[in-house]
Amino acid sequence: MKYVRLGSSGLSVSRICLGMMSYGDMPARKWQLDEDVAEPIVRRAVEAGVTFFDTADTYAHGTSEELSGRLLGRLFPRREDYVLATKVYYPTGPRPNGQGLSRKHLMAAIDASLTRLGTDYVDLYQIHRFDPTTPVEETMAALHDIVRAGKARHIGASSMYAWQFAKAQYTAQAAGWTTFIAMQSHYNLIYREEEREMIPQCLDQGVGVIPYSPLARGLLAGNRNRTGAQHTLRAASDALADSRFRAYADADFDVIGTLSAIARQHGRPPAQIALAWLLTRPAVSAPIIGATKPHHIDDAIAALDVTLSEHDVHRLHAPYRPHPVLGHS
Repeated sequence: MKYVRLGSSGLSVSRICLGMMSYGDMPARKWQLDEDVAEPIVRRAVEAGVTFFDTADTYAHGTSEELSGRLLGRLFPRREDYVLATKVYYPTGPRPNGQGLSRKHLMAAIDASLTRLGTDYVDLYQIHRFDPTTPVEETMAALHDIVRAGKARHIGASSMYAWQFAKAQYTAQAAGWTTFIAMQSHYNLIYREEEREMIPQCLDQGVGVIPYSPLARGLLAGNRNRTGAQHTLRAASDALADSRFRAYADADFDVIGTLSAIARQHGRPPAQIALAWLLTRPAVSAPIIGATKPHHIDDAIAALDVTLSEHDVHRLHAPYRPHPVLGHS
């Protein structure tokens, strides 16, 4: 395993982050795994040196946090041995104040997350989306207070427009409050729109990028083909992937075709090449992988040792076609 500082902060993280959305005791999706099935997969990641784990209060109706807390508590001897991240924004109850980024919800949500996780603090507390209905000053002040209270060590954000991120960062800086050290962006070989504004902004501001969906919800790993055939349980039950990528299938599969050809030349699965490409991108600290089988962990670790030539990268980039902005809501 390799390790890197998260952005310009002093926080050290493994170059692979394990996304815990795949696990939960009350699955919201058919492919989510319960604790008994998840444990050997998470154990494999821990034994390989993964120390960075990401979840959210909304995953699997909150039980992803519960399961994450139990598993990590068993697999690591000390709390300081791993970096735990969670997120807040989406509804966690039926009441109007049970969602968003108001002070009321943030203060309640961090306490609820810590209870589910079974810990006194999270290392990275992230806003899952931008909340246009709450003044940004209210949100950033509340996040600062959460850090000052010792309930979070750092704060991060996920999937928003660059101007929204800049507004939040500037508001915090101007007031002397805590600023974001990480941006969890939707970024992969067939969705590169973050390269236009968000990633240059993160580079300029010293913010670490931790991309989610690094394999485009399995598309880059071969879970479906150009004709629409679906090869995995997730592919057959993932409406979000259909809505995000169907309209651009021809261009996307041109990229996938090139990816497959390069993978054959390297003697590796396409997933390893796709992750290796992402690991070389500017500002990227640690892709967040989803793993529902042990070999998903193996592929992610192996990607750390893949070296792509400039010619490989040029070939991977050539078929790409611009997409509309995806994942910001």
